Formats: sequence, structure tokens, C-alpha cells
Amino acid sequence: MNGYDVVIGLEVHAQLLTESKVFCGCSTRSGLAPNTSTCPVCMGMPGALPVLNRKMVDYGIRLGLAVGSRIARTCIFARKNYFYPDLPKGYQITQYESPLCEGGSIDVETKEGVKKIGIIRIHMEEDAGKTIHDETAPYSYVDYNRAGVPLLEIVSEPGMTDTDQAVAYLRELRQILMYLGICDGSMEEGSLRCDANVSVKKEGSSRYGTRTELKNMNSFRNVQKALEFEIERHIQILESGGRVEQETMLWNPSKGVTVSMRSKEESHDYRYFPEPDLVPLRIDDAWIEDVRSTLPELPAERRARFRKRYGLPAYDTGVLTQSRELADYYEACVGMLDAPKEISNWIMTEVMRALNEQGISITDFKVMPEMLTGLIAMIGRGRISGSMAKEIFAEMASTGRSAEEIVSSRGVGQISDEETLKTVASRIIDANPDEARKYRSGKTGLLGFFVGQVMKATQGEANPKLASRIVKELLEE
Repeated sequence: MNGYDVVIGLEVHAQLLTESKVFCGCSTRSGLAPNTSTCPVCMGMPGALPVLNRKMVDYGIRLGLAVGSRIARTCIFARKNYFYPDLPKGYQITQYESPLCEGGSIDVETKEGVKKIGIIRIHMEEDAGKTIHDETAPYSYVDYNRAGVPLLEIVSEPGMTDTDQAVAYLRELRQILMYLGICDGSMEEGSLRCDANVSVKKEGSSRYGTRTELKNMNSFRNVQKALEFEIERHIQILESGGRVEQETMLWNPSKGVTVSMRSKEESHDYRYFPEPDLVPLRIDDAWIEDVRSTLPELPAERRARFRKRYGLPAYDTGVLTQSRELADYYEACVGMLDAPKEISNWIMTEVMRALNEQGISITDFKVMPEMLTGLIAMIGRGRISGSMAKEIFAEMASTGRSAEEIVSSRGVGQISDEETLKTVASRIIDANPDEARKYRSGKTGLLGFFVGQVMKATQGEANPKLASRIVKELLEE
């Protein structure tokens, strides 16, 4: 980029789908009244001792296995010391020298092909509370409900060289987390949070430039725009003879700019030391194998299988596997009707449109797989037309009624009787002699006119393929 190489690494925090916090029994449910899901443990009261949530370890092992990490047989927790109003203990329990997982990688699709993005570590830690700033008065409030909620931090290698790769990596990681059932992946609600480290260096140089850290990016679009802005800012500073300062930057999405938050801390600033209230965590082979047995088919594997088994193009497989539940829905459909591409087309258009309009996920959709395949089968049998099917589908999506019920109640169906259509077509040709003469003299594009008239005369119930064949035969007699 303008004679510079870009270096990007991401630190992703995934909030885990456990029912209780990492070191106490308080609920992790969102939407509770402020400061109602707290206790002496997550508030750091004197004498209150933490007890590790085993489910968090299971989830961490599950992610580590999914991305090919080495699972530590012994790991310890550490205290990360810093002061901020939303950190009730004055330190965060995390992992430093002995993380749960090390190594691994995620493959992402890039313009140049598949690129392997390495992972440095995956470690467990607790979340902080939430500071709420009053826009109408000079006050800030603190809600400690989130303090102690379990997080996995996934730290990538600085191996991404453009913003497209960074977004592709984040999307793939999000999909993996959701397929594993350990995080809901909502960036807007803060369940998945991404910090980015970015620097630029002279093209071909082996010496890294000074990096800055980007925070406050709550969507894929914001991640990309913030990185692009920061990269350009670095280049402009260097081109003007200046020096990039190592600092933490906040992304301001409304203005489309990054602003300085603070100078970037180093690890020694946090005075890490082993957490004295938690014993070392021992993980044996039996525990790891028990977790391995619960692993589902992962997104990349499912995309490859869909291409091979159902003959689908890459675009289709990408859409159909964007969530585990949507992929399950598709497979349930093709298990009932051998029409993989037709089913894919309906899901990618009508089904996805209905889900977006209703603001729901496929698990809440009223049109069950057997209902969708029943509708598609009706089209195949010539009972209803494609345009009629879309109208029926819209009613199915809003009412939950089957296509058979709707067709029967409307008393409609597709006219596929040849004699009936021949009578209609003959009448229309006789009523339009000039157009018939022009068609026979070589203006074959008028076929569409006659078929349209047949559809109009039958109120859209004529089988369009059959109508087209009959009209053509009559015109060419």
C-alpha cells in the first residue's frame, strides 16, 4: 500500500454462554437491573474466595481443539493489576505466563487464496463491569452485573496484511465460536469484542513499525473502516517525517476517525503475578478427549461437504452455513426432497428475506423444512407456478400454514390441462391477428406477448412453460 506493508493482529474477547460467572454462582443473564447480579466474590470483598467454573474450561478446551491449539496440562491464573471504576477488585483475574491454549490457526479465504492465520494463545479471564456515562449531567454510573462474566481471549499472530484478511479472520472465528455453541457472537451487544493492533513498515522491510491499538469496534464494518483509517494515518505521519506514537486509539464511528485514548501499556505496567486464591489447574488426557467427543462439524468442513455432496457453488455454501442452525435447516430439506439447488435458491432468497423482515433466526421460523419442501414439490408437479409459489410462501411465513392448506383454501392451482390452455391460446391469437402475422414473419420476440396474454386471461394460473409451448405450436401451424 503506497510503498508500505501493513501488519495487523487481533485480540478477540468472546463472552461464554455459561449460566453463572467464572468464579461465583451469580447469573450471567443480560438485561437484569443494574447491580443485582453480584455477590461478595465477584465484588472482591475481603475473605471471599473464587471457585473456578468448570464449564468455562470445557469451552476453552473446545475452542482450542477446534483451531488446533496445544492444550496445557497445567495452567495457572494471574492477577492483572490496574485501576478503573468498573473493576471492583482493583485487578482482573486472567492468565499470563501459563494460558490454557497455545498455537493453532484459522484458514481464511483471501483474494490470493486460502491464508492460514496463526493463533498465539487462548486464555481465560473475567470481564469487568460497565461504566455508563450520563449525557445530560456530569455523572457516570457503574453496573457490576458483568463483572466476573467468563471470557476467552483469542490472540492472533500479526499475520494479516490487509483489512479484508482481518475481517475474514474475525468472521471465521465468530462462526467457529457459534458452531461450538460457546458464544452467541453478537458484536453489537458486546458478546464478541475485537481490539486490533496495527502498524505499517516500508515495503519489504523486516523491521516492524510502531503499533497502535484500536478499540470500540462493534461490527465488521467498523473494524474494517477503523483499520483503514488508522493505516492511512500511520502512512501520512511517516510520509511527513513524523513518528507514530504507541498508543491506544478509540474508533469514533459517527465521525469516521480514531482518537487517542491513552498511551499504550506494556505487560509490566500491569504487574502480573500468580493468583494466590486459585490453585494450578490440571487437565488430563481423559478430560481433553471427553471434550473432543462433543465437537460438531466446523464451518469450513461443512462448506466443503456441501460443495462435494450437493454440488453447490461456493457462494451458496457460504450463505447456507453462516449459522449451524441454518445449515441444519438446509440439510433437513434436502433429506426430504432431492432438489439441492432449488432448495438452496429458496433459502437464499425467500427464506432469508422473511427472516430479515421478521427480525428472527431460523430456529423461530414458522415454515418448517417439510413445509418448504412441500411447496417446492408443488412447483415441480406443475400444480402451482413459481410466481404463485412466492405469494403462498409469504402467507406460510406469516401464518405457519402449509402450502397445501393455503392452495386448498384459496381454491387455486396451476392450469396444466393442455386442451384448456389450447382453447385460451387460440382465442388470444385470433384476437390479435396483426401480432400473429408479425410473429410468423420473423418477429419471434412476440411470443412473450402472447404468453403474457394467456397468463392474464387465466389470472396467472396457467402453467407458463406449457402455455409457451402451446402458443408456439399454434403460431407455427
